[in-house]
Parts: sequence; structure tokens; C-alpha cells
Amino acid sequence: MAPTSAPYPDPDPDSASSSAARTVLAGLDDVRSGLEDLYRDLHRHPELGLREHRTAKKAADALRESGYDVTEGVGGTGVIGVLANGDGPVVMVRADMDALPVEERTGLPYASTETVRDDRGNEQPVMHACGHDVHVTSLIGCARLMARRRDAWKGTFVALFQPSEENGDGADAMVEDGLTEKSPRPDVVLAQHVLPHPAGYVGTRPGSFLSAADSLRVTVHGRGAHGSAPQASVDPVVIAATVVVRLQTVVSRELAATTPAVVTVGSIHAGSGPNVIPDRAVLELNVRTYDDATRAQVLEAIERIVRAECEASRAPRPPDFERIASFPPTVNDEEPTRCVAQAFAAYFGDDAHTVELQTASEDMSEIPQAFGVPFTYWAIGGTDPERYAEAARKGTVAQDVPVNHSAGFAPVVQPTLDTGVSALTVAALAWLGG
Repeated sequence: MAPTSAPYPDPDPDSASSSAARTVLAGLDDVRSGLEDLYRDLHRHPELGLREHRTAKKAADALRESGYDVTEGVGGTGVIGVLANGDGPVVMVRADMDALPVEERTGLPYASTETVRDDRGNEQPVMHACGHDVHVTSLIGCARLMARRRDAWKGTFVALFQPSEENGDGADAMVEDGLTEKSPRPDVVLAQHVLPHPAGYVGTRPGSFLSAADSLRVTVHGRGAHGSAPQASVDPVVIAATVVVRLQTVVSRELAATTPAVVTVGSIHAGSGPNVIPDRAVLELNVRTYDDATRAQVLEAIERIVRAECEASRAPRPPDFERIASFPPTVNDEEPTRCVAQAFAAYFGDDAHTVELQTASEDMSEIPQAFGVPFTYWAIGGTDPERYAEAARKGTVAQDVPVNHSAGFAPVVQPTLDTGVSALTVAALAWLGG
């Protein structure tokens, strides 16, 4: 990516940017109660990707109330708010808005009971199972505080609310709808994600942070027959079974032990009864990798293995491959990540950490790529600290702490929101406050 045109901020904890952060965040007490109410409201009313009309309106209205120049409907439901405040760097901060088709089981008084009709007309429950309600609330809070204390910073602050991150098409939709013409070109793009770490935690990571993700639908073709006459068939269920087994060797035998990757067959569909050999089987796969070379190698290996198993079984036609979702790797640029890490260390002290490599995926990096600018993306914690500490003491964090995308995932209101607002503000002011 192109280097930022603005100078990198002074990491000194007594610098002007650190002083600006303390000044702006002194107003957090005044907005906290309203943000907590907003968070509960957003959690109670989740919306799926490209349907975030209510959420987008909440964000747009909040930005206008604070004096931002607002553009709505970018890429469907995306929102851009621009607050120009004199000469200086341009900093873009992004939050995703969409929820997931998950039935909530948190037992919270503000739990979601929302449902929508899916493409087949079935009622589908919806839940903020990934914490995007935290992201939206945190950015609205940051935007309000930045607008209240314009005397503490100079430059342009851009708040961007992105749709449909879970489907991997929201960032592209905004770019294709003219994002780079509708927003000032930023010097740096910033974003964060709530994870099941203790609330109050902030974690940065230079370089690779989130994996690339590719989801594939593979159809293997056979020849149907009566279950009592398998000699008359080419059994696609057997082909699918051998494919699943053989795919387990891609990571274990074709990649170096130091190269992280995941290949998962998450779904197999074939047949309609116990006594009928079908004429096809459909497998759905998910692949996680961290660099383009490994990504290409793994995807090639999958196709090679599937084709070879089909040929070995004398399938009547070659398999079909369909890419049904794709996320780029999230690789943080070194310099902005260093600057944010130092700003966090100065503000959060011992709560600032280096976060571990994550196997989750994001499409956020498509936005800075479209502008040709650097970015950094970090983590905040959302788990009740006492609950996390007890699970850690017992060695049961994996079992007792709900993770993103689970029916029990719901970040605690505080200190999650204070941390989210503070992290965005401190990071933005590392550029704008200097």
C-alpha cells in the first residue's frame, strides 16, 4: 500500500496527541448513558447484511446531530460522515453494522427476538452474535466526542458505517458505489473488533492478523442406481467420502508445519433415501490462509484432489466448482500499527497487549485498498472480566466463554463500550491530535 502522506505521530505519552485524547475523552461521562441505551437498542433490533436500514438511520441521525456532512445509501445501506476541522490529516474510522442468522440464547432483558424471511420464505431468527452493535455504538460515541472538542484536534475525521461484512460483500459494494469519490481520501483507515477477551482489553498486531477465507461449493457427479445394484452406479457418496478424507492431507502433508491454514468440509448433501444411490453429491468447504501464495496452493490442491478422486471413480463428468464467498487476508501495515500500539500503551497501560493471530476473516481491507492507503485493525475485549478470570483459573475458557457467532455471545455493556469509544478516539487522535 502507498505510504501515508501525513507524518506519523509522536509516540511520547506526554505528546500533543496524548493530551488531545485525554481532553476529548473527558466528555465520555456525559455521553455514556446514552451510548449504553443505544447499544441495548441496537442489540435488540439486529439486521442482516444489506438490510441494515434502521441501524444506518440511527448512525446517520447521530452524525447529523453532531454536525457531520452525511452521505447515506452508499453500497445499499452504508453511511459516511465527514467532519472537517481545518488543515491536517484525514483519518477514516470504520464500523460494520450487520448481524447474523442466529437465534439468541443469552437470556438478556434486551435479547433479540427479531426474525426475517429467508430466500425460501422461512422465518429466520436474527442476532448480533458478532458484536457489530458494539462497533456501531463505539464509533457513534467517538464521533460525538470528536465533534464536541474540535478545539483539541485538527484535520478531517471520517466515520464510515459499512454494511454486510458477514457476507464479505459490503466493502466491495461501497467501493463499487463510488466510495472513493464520496469520501475524502484518508491518510489512514482504522477499525476494531470485539473478541471474547476480558472487557477492557485492547490488542494490536502488526502484519498478518485475520485470515483470508474462501468458501467453495463442489459438486461431484455419479450415476444413480438402485441401492441393491451398486455395480450399475458410480456412487457420488463414496466419491465425496474419499474427497473428505483426502482433503485432510492438504494441511498436514502439503504445507510446512510452520504455515498456518485450515481446510474444513462443513456440509455434505447427497441422496434422498437409504435405498437409492444418487447421481450427485454436493460438498461445501471453507479454507483459511494468511498469504496469497498459501491461499493459491491450498485452493489448487483441493481442486486437484477432487478431480483425481472423480477420475479414479470413473465419474461420468468432471466436478463443478463454485466460489460462494471470499474474504481477503487482513494484514496490518507496520507503521500505523506501531503508532496505535504506542498510543494505546500510553492511554490504557497494562490493558494494552499484542493480540494473537486470528482465524476469523474480514472484508474491511478492501476499503483502504480502494484508496491506496495504509490501515490498522485491532481487537477489544467484551467478556465480563470476572467470568473470564474464573474460566482461565479453571482452564475452561474454550468451554465457558461464548465466542463470536455463538448464540450466547453478548459483550457486557461496560467496560466494553468505554473501551471501544476510547480506543477509536485515542487511535484517531494519534494523527489528528498532533
